[in-house]
Amino acid sequence: MFDYYSYIILPFLIFCARVTDVSIGTVRIILVAKGYKKLAPLTGFFETLIWIVAISNIIQNIDNWACYIGYAAGFGTGNLVGMIIEEKMALGHELIRIITANNYTALTESLRENGFGVTTTNAEDKNGPVGILYVITTRKMANNVVSIVNEQDPSAIYTIESIRHVNKDIYYGQEKIKDRKLLLKYK
Repeated sequence: MFDYYSYIILPFLIFCARVTDVSIGTVRIILVAKGYKKLAPLTGFFETLIWIVAISNIIQNIDNWACYIGYAAGFGTGNLVGMIIEEKMALGHELIRIITANNYTALTESLRENGFGVTTTNAEDKNGPVGILYVITTRKMANNVVSIVNEQDPSAIYTIESIRHVNKDIYYGQEKIKDRKLLLKYK
């Protein structure tokens, strides 16, 4: 008689445990990189606790190849799920650097009208003068900046960098603005 528990249910439970602990681990790594000192250790606790449960079941069933498959499949799937979760959380801030050979006044005004702080500077590349615009925003709002850039100046080049720390608590666009005086300086 086929042992459903050992070859279907237990491997599935191990798979679910691995998806959960690896997802938490992926998010934890990002929390550590972004400096979330209180949340990262808490997620690490649960990640390790779940891992211990999964690995103890593997050891108790050392001769069960289906448990190995569940463990490995859970690890791979957990990485993907963790990345999706982190993407949805969109923690932190980003610096968007925009380089344009066009007159950047309209782009700057459009960004500012939409609530984004913009710092501009003139520069030169091999073809002549260019404008460089810097926008610091939350990760959740970064796509809004990119949309405005693509709409106003499709030929502009932009880069996006993750920022670990911003010394002012400012949120642009549709999000809460905690320091209105500083935002008004940029308008």
